[in-house]
Amino acid sequence: MKYLHACFLRKRNMLIVRSFTTLLLLSCIAFKLACCFSSSISSLKALPLLGHLEFEDVHPASKDFGNRYQLLPLAVLHPKSVSDIASVIRHIWMMGPHSQLTVAARGRGHSLQGQAQTRHGIVIHMESLQPQKLQVHGTGGPTPFVDVSGGELWINILHETLKYGLAPKSWTDYLHLTVGGTLSNAGISGQAFRHGPQISNVHQLEVVTGKGEILNCSERQNSDLFHGVLGGLGQFGIITRARIALEPAPTMVKWMRVLYLDFAAFARDQERLISSDDDKFDYIEGFVIINRTGLLDSWRLSFTPEDPIEASKFKSDGRNLYCLEVAKYFKLDQDKKDVMNQVRSERIIV
Repeated sequence: MKYLHACFLRKRNMLIVRSFTTLLLLSCIAFKLACCFSSSISSLKALPLLGHLEFEDVHPASKDFGNRYQLLPLAVLHPKSVSDIASVIRHIWMMGPHSQLTVAARGRGHSLQGQAQTRHGIVIHMESLQPQKLQVHGTGGPTPFVDVSGGELWINILHETLKYGLAPKSWTDYLHLTVGGTLSNAGISGQAFRHGPQISNVHQLEVVTGKGEILNCSERQNSDLFHGVLGGLGQFGIITRARIALEPAPTMVKWMRVLYLDFAAFARDQERLISSDDDKFDYIEGFVIINRTGLLDSWRLSFTPEDPIEASKFKSDGRNLYCLEVAKYFKLDQDKKDVMNQVRSERIIV
């Protein structure tokens, strides 16, 4: 019995020692992290910046459109210049991996998987970049383009280029997004079948690399960086400026929707349209409608009053529908508008 009791005491003492060692180790790690963060904050605050680093009001930068992740950053950089971004990234690079600081660029926060967030790192608020005048070039030539900031919104680019009768070749459906944000993903919409996504319509980029270097890149200059950054989800550099290809903007657009109940017919028609050699349409996009809230009721306005039979086919009965949205562009004089009406607007259910 005495032997068993001694063994029990010895095991209990060993367990206590191990527990104490574990707690001591965790305390040391926590203390070290606290010291690192304290040192990081002090050194970051000492950086000479035109903009500023925000260490208090950082909660808005811990969310995005996907609403799946909430990663609280150490600070948010509000840059006034590209050199601000380069200075912060260069400083973090020189601190080395022991700082454990990471960086994420954030535009309008429309990422789905937390790409615009970073836990205990630095979020760069790209819209804080000092606004620069959009520069449209080659308006009378065959290859016009516009130079824009990475924090510029596509809607602003559209408004400015339309003054010259021009527009970017490829869009996203929602235009209140930053240039750097969509070019870091792909930028896909209904024009992609003809011109490719937005990343296929870029001539040149200005990029801040992971070492804090400011580099220009294109197909011919730093091409590896150029192709890595485009669609690279911000992992190969931060886009601070882009040269975007333009084309003559249409003066009028004929817009149509076709609804399907059968997915096979929907997919077959979409593939046939996008693979066609003719120029019947300039915009083709397909999507699914989960009709649970009477969404289609608002689509009755798509019909003219002379189409009561077609309008009556819109039944909000909870069925999933498939929609092809297509558009034809026209460059017409005022007295030739009747030509556009020869393209009949079909809104049918197949």
